[in-house]
Amino acid sequence: MYELFFILLVIGYIFTLIMSMFSIYSISIHYADYGTKLMTILNLLTIIITGFIYSTMYFFSIAIYPSVLLWKLTIVIGFLSLGNLGLIYAFLNEYKKIPIVSFLCYTTFFGFLIGFLFSFDSIQLNDNSTRSSTYLITDISNINYVFNEGIALIITIFLILIGAYFLYFSFKIYTNSRNKQLTKWFTINTAFFCLPILMCILYIHLRSPIFRELHIIFLWVNYFSVAYMLIKKPEMLLVLTNKIYNINIYHKSGILLWAYQFEKVKSISDSAIWGNILIGLNHILSEFIDKKDKIDVMKTETLDIVVNYNVDYGFAVLVITNQKNDILQKFLNNFTDDFKQKYENELNEIQDLNKIIDISDFKDTKEIIEKNFKAYF
Repeated sequence: MYELFFILLVIGYIFTLIMSMFSIYSISIHYADYGTKLMTILNLLTIIITGFIYSTMYFFSIAIYPSVLLWKLTIVIGFLSLGNLGLIYAFLNEYKKIPIVSFLCYTTFFGFLIGFLFSFDSIQLNDNSTRSSTYLITDISNINYVFNEGIALIITIFLILIGAYFLYFSFKIYTNSRNKQLTKWFTINTAFFCLPILMCILYIHLRSPIFRELHIIFLWVNYFSVAYMLIKKPEMLLVLTNKIYNINIYHKSGILLWAYQFEKVKSISDSAIWGNILIGLNHILSEFIDKKDKIDVMKTETLDIVVNYNVDYGFAVLVITNQKNDILQKFLNNFTDDFKQKYENELNEIQDLNKIIDISDFKDTKEIIEKNFKAYF
């Protein structure tokens, strides 16, 4: 049986390295598709830490160079990877908002982990292996790491809390998401992620290498699923991290031609939002006179008000969002062009500021919004 696990370990490790290199290349080339640079960086870190560093150290400490120090460092890297992943979950729930209690809990337990882990005899190595080749230990069942009670308790509690954290936030993300179908996969993947956590706990307490091998195999399966989704459906990060609250279209006279609300803003009152818009509206209207150095974004503490102008037809589109990014700007540019093309005659007729504007002429604007911003519905 352990020969089978050894073969799976070697094949899984090789495929993980290949998938990691391909994922890094794909994300680096198409980074704009992921919405924000921060989320792109965090996901790249997850791939590098889990796919390259953790997997390599895990494989070496079992099949090439069994060492207590290497195994301890592997555990530390594993928890750093979980911390980075926890940050991604927090930002998917509410962008750039770190849950303070969870953060303090993580740093406290991580400190205990380091303290207990590098104390004397926290982990012992039982090595009864005989190398069948120059480099590899094929009978990996003869390599076993034994944890003392203190470090075993710390790691077990730490892993249970992390598993609960992931399940809690995946449920919140699914509940608050606009795209249930996309986040359904995310929730299922999170539930599956609890399997390698469980296998790790079982290995620590039952001291059977089979659970250690099941841990890394389940982890790699989960990793492949995540990497595949990051490559095939990068819009998942956009849907979860980037929100649009309102789209408003203003004529150069200051008249609101159309307004569309996507969702309520939880972190700031409506009066505060519109106060900022009204303050900036005079600046926006003045942009139609001076075409140089136009204001394209107004920032509040928690929101960005992105502006796109069409000077030739005398209107501006405002998008209220939690953050501006390249994809949103692309959608906004496309929407502005479509709006101009659909209402070209109507916009030409109201170039004269003395002309009475009938906003009902723009009643089909919702269809253009739904077409260009469908990722946000």
